[in-house]
Amino acid sequence: MRVNPNPLPDLLAALEQTQQQINTDLQQISSGQSVSVPSDNPAAAAALVQNAAQTAAADQFLRSIGSVQGEMQTADSTLNSVTTELQRAITLGVEGANGTLNDSDRAAIAAELQGIQSQLVNLANLSYQGNYVFAGTATHTTPYSLDPASSLVTYAGNSNTNSVTLGNHFKLQANLPGSQLFSSPGNDMFEAIQDLITGLQSNTGISSAVEQLSSVSNYIAGQRVFYGNAENQLNSQQAFLKSDTTQLAQQQNTLGAADLPAVITNLTSAETSHQATLESIAGAMQTNLFSYIK
Repeated sequence: MRVNPNPLPDLLAALEQTQQQINTDLQQISSGQSVSVPSDNPAAAAALVQNAAQTAAADQFLRSIGSVQGEMQTADSTLNSVTTELQRAITLGVEGANGTLNDSDRAAIAAELQGIQSQLVNLANLSYQGNYVFAGTATHTTPYSLDPASSLVTYAGNSNTNSVTLGNHFKLQANLPGSQLFSSPGNDMFEAIQDLITGLQSNTGISSAVEQLSSVSNYIAGQRVFYGNAENQLNSQQAFLKSDTTQLAQQQNTLGAADLPAVITNLTSAETSHQATLESIAGAMQTNLFSYIK
């Protein structure tokens, strides 16, 4: 019978193999994943990389939606405040049209309207996260300014709109410019309120100015439909992306999750083999060729 006079190299190789299996099993138990490096499962690793990229994109779109929703809601709330101020101005105009008022009474109403005019300028200059919401695409330019001497309000923004990409093949208009909301020809809010102020100061054309201001108020209230529709689209896209991320998480689990019961069984077996190999090495180190020649 041929006896291997030096079994240690084979035993050491077996020891290294069982140690590697133990390390792999412990890693899978610790991480819960069966794929730690591409060589573990090249096909699954490639799919996991793609899954991670899709998940990261969906998460970024969701964060962007949150920001756009915040701006939309702030803009809509501001337009609600604008219509509230306009309704107050209309009420004052109706009061000022009363023929029993004297010049002093009308002057007091005009002064109050000038305060409302200033407040409307402030509202139209809404800023959100450092950008002017109603300036078109000139988001770093203060859109409206009021000349104290002439009481004229001028617009420094533009008539362009911003669009944001919030998903694959999903792009949304994110704003309405002040030129459309507040300075539209025929529905110029600042022109209408200035006409009412001038009418009260001169006691002429007050009723027609009130009618024009009422028309402007209705027009701006109608423009709020844009924000309602946009928020509905954002909510739908948000729900879709959340569903998509849930599916991606399930896919990631299917591709990379470790079968823990099987891994634990393998670990137990590897540890048993490892211990047996250690014992064999210890025995081999005490045995030499002369032990077989007796």
